[in-house]
Amino acid sequence: MFIYTVRSGESLYSIAHKYRVSLEAVQSVNQLPAGTLVPGQDLIIPTNHYIVQPGDSLYLIARMSYLSIQTIMTANGLNSYALTVGQRIYLPPRSKAIADNLSFIVPTEPSEVEALIRTYQSVSTYIAVFDYHISAEGELSQLDDTFVIRTLRSHRIVPLATVTNLTAAGFSAELASTVLNDAARRSRLVERIYRLMTNKHYGGVMIDFERVKGEDRETFTEFLRLLARRLKEGGYVTAVAVPPKTREDIPWMLGYDYRGIGAAVDLVFIMAYDWHEISTPPGPVAPIGAVRQTLGFAIERMDRRKILLGLPRYGYDWAAPFTNPANNRAVSVQTAIQLAFRHRVPISYSVRDEQAYFSYRNGQGRLHQVWFENIRGRAAKLDLAVRLRIRGGGSWQLGLEFPQSSYLVNAFVQARKLI
Repeated sequence: MFIYTVRSGESLYSIAHKYRVSLEAVQSVNQLPAGTLVPGQDLIIPTNHYIVQPGDSLYLIARMSYLSIQTIMTANGLNSYALTVGQRIYLPPRSKAIADNLSFIVPTEPSEVEALIRTYQSVSTYIAVFDYHISAEGELSQLDDTFVIRTLRSHRIVPLATVTNLTAAGFSAELASTVLNDAARRSRLVERIYRLMTNKHYGGVMIDFERVKGEDRETFTEFLRLLARRLKEGGYVTAVAVPPKTREDIPWMLGYDYRGIGAAVDLVFIMAYDWHEISTPPGPVAPIGAVRQTLGFAIERMDRRKILLGLPRYGYDWAAPFTNPANNRAVSVQTAIQLAFRHRVPISYSVRDEQAYFSYRNGQGRLHQVWFENIRGRAAKLDLAVRLRIRGGGSWQLGLEFPQSSYLVNAFVQARKLI
């Protein structure tokens, strides 16, 4: 496998022809409708051979295939860096790490749920069903999740129940604080979660309390300790989603004690995205530098074998003057590419951030800027996760179209199966 970036004037046929691969294979793995290529668009070329083109070098081929130069040279018996146009270079399969993979799913129509689970079964260890809301009394809301739990288990995926502090107005720091700081309510919530595990045959819980206050830092960690201890009695997994901290003194992340949380739970899903989002100016959603810094910060404070790198299956479309969140929106990876195609604009790539971006004007002439996670961006993060030897990764959320994501995960790791 290697990743190719489309150039101006190229077609799917010309790309497949020059690399001597089946057009249908390229079209299938990238889920490309006919004639929808955009200059700057990334494609996975599903082959273990590379045909040298004018201007190629071993360095370039290594970057495209995410293999080292030495690996390529050894596999091909090369004694020098010299290449000839048309030369066939063997790309050996990567040595795959065994990794846990956890993603989120929102229950919809049974046919849609089943199709999503079938698509991602080979790369999924856990899938967290979103979501159960907590109440101020420590009770849980209802969720019609019987079908999704049964379907997950039939595909050997451990179902997790996602428990959140979501309200109609969004994630509520006040709601979390009310429950966390009252021993009776906190204990009630622990028991309600335990009962949910046993009654609905979940394999564990994903706690997604967002915007936890700095003053609730200790009580949040203590809640996780109590919950993990209770769930362990039944053999259930305790996972928690946390924001991407790069240092300890970020004001809106003071409620998350990485060291204490890491010691308390089984899995820590780091939400390594939204460095830029609808309420900020345009920019990379998951820049590689910040992701690397977050993982370094986490590894210093918890067992790396508990860390899951959470990645986005989306980006954002900001409308000028970029100051009103109501004018901005989230877009899936596939939607972003379709926008570039529809407006006939090339896609650019920030090598520094490992993120794709482009600008366009809509029918009224209004300027838009789009940043999103593309194939190269995802591959760079998977490569980083493997090199840092963390537990695995995952994404928010299945259903946001990123056609090549399963292929990429399979190229870098082998998903652990627990059932």
